[in-house]
Amino acid sequence: MEIKRWCLLVSGHVQGVYYRASTQARAVELGLTGYARNLPDGRVEVVAEGTEDKLAQLKTWCDDGPPAANVDSVNVSEQTPAGGFTGFSIRG
Repeated sequence: MEIKRWCLLVSGHVQGVYYRASTQARAVELGLTGYARNLPDGRVEVVAEGTEDKLAQLKTWCDDGPPAANVDSVNVSEQTPAGGFTGFSIRG
């Protein structure tokens, strides 16, 4: 199975609503590695590595996020897998 790396930039009301923690829980359920972090412009960045099927499932989840979130958009870009992640963490 080929490992891929996706960077998801999530826009909307996504900070202060447990978006990162909820994303972490979903990513762990899916067996993905990577991180989620708040960006200064109000977006959340999610970088995840895993199979394309599992990444697509995470992206579908990110389209809605946790109940308190109001997601406007999720922009996905594929990056070169770097490995080196141990689990899925929350940063900054």
